[in-house]
Amino acid sequence: MNFVETDDLKVGMRLARPIYNKKGVLLFERDSKLTSQTIDSVRNFGLLGVYILEPAEPLPPMSEEDLEFERFQISTGFSIQDELETILQTRHESRISSLSAMIIKKYGYLDGRVTFYQNLRGRDDFVCRHCLNTAIFCAMITHVMNVRVDEQYQIIYAAIAHDIGKLLVPPEMLFSHEDSDGHIREKIYQSQMTGLDVLETAFRDGLAIKRICSQVLRVWHEFESEGRINPNVRMTLGAKILMVANRYDELTAMSLQGRSKSEVMAIQEFLNNPELYDREVVNALIKSVNILFPGVSVELNTGQKALVVRENSDNILKPVVLTFGDNTLLDLALWDNHDIQVVDIMKTLDNRYIMNSENLQQALPAQAE
Repeated sequence: MNFVETDDLKVGMRLARPIYNKKGVLLFERDSKLTSQTIDSVRNFGLLGVYILEPAEPLPPMSEEDLEFERFQISTGFSIQDELETILQTRHESRISSLSAMIIKKYGYLDGRVTFYQNLRGRDDFVCRHCLNTAIFCAMITHVMNVRVDEQYQIIYAAIAHDIGKLLVPPEMLFSHEDSDGHIREKIYQSQMTGLDVLETAFRDGLAIKRICSQVLRVWHEFESEGRINPNVRMTLGAKILMVANRYDELTAMSLQGRSKSEVMAIQEFLNNPELYDREVVNALIKSVNILFPGVSVELNTGQKALVVRENSDNILKPVVLTFGDNTLLDLALWDNHDIQVVDIMKTLDNRYIMNSENLQQALPAQAE
């Protein structure tokens, strides 16, 4: 499965993920082939791109629970968009409490991990979809960390609204590929700061919500600009949680600034920067989201490709794997294998799949052209 930008879509490509309208109604089913009309619809929806199956790749399984998760992301994302736009216009919130309660009800009481599917995004709803996903991660993390209910709600409020200032940024600037001198980054930062002032006015406990968001924004801006942070900065628990949740979605979601990173690469960034990402919060995220579980194909630093056959609850990056080349079973947690590491998750077709010969033959002429 690959993410393909809208401008690169071609007739005959197969959808790996369904496409829904704003109300969560199914428009295009998985495994359906793109037509010129479908591609026009994707462009009209403003989607950045869609997930496409490899030519010979069989359709990966998705449970009804997985599909319901996608529908929830879509309908709730647009509700958040409406609410944030209303806050900017009126300086009053009206639905943040009910939206937060809905997110906590669905994702703030889970007993185990979830398989988190990144959703399709367009220029118009990119910010709000990101805010929704960040809030979902915050709900799961706060549950694992046994955060008090009142504080949990406050953190979810902050997650939903933390990027409200980006709605003040012109799309051509927000999605720009070029920013060699950091000018655009600075403009976006100033807009975000303006957005935080709006939150202080709009919420009953706006000062506390603003504090959580501003701590994350200021620390990240310093880290992005100077490559370090002030060691004397003391972040609140809410800010620590929002920092991890926000960045995890930024890294793993679709983007026009480059290909998304895998869940493994996101966790590696967290573990390699303990001054920026609180380890307890990172561990709570790891306990909430499926990352290296049985059936996932990975790339090793040896150049080998392998299949995860057993996850490691003590160290998520050290599972038991079966190498494709020679069918060797490797427990990466053992000392003998300490120098072998998982460097990435394989997102595209690998040799554990059974080839669909009909699809492969149909794809060959198109590739030859």
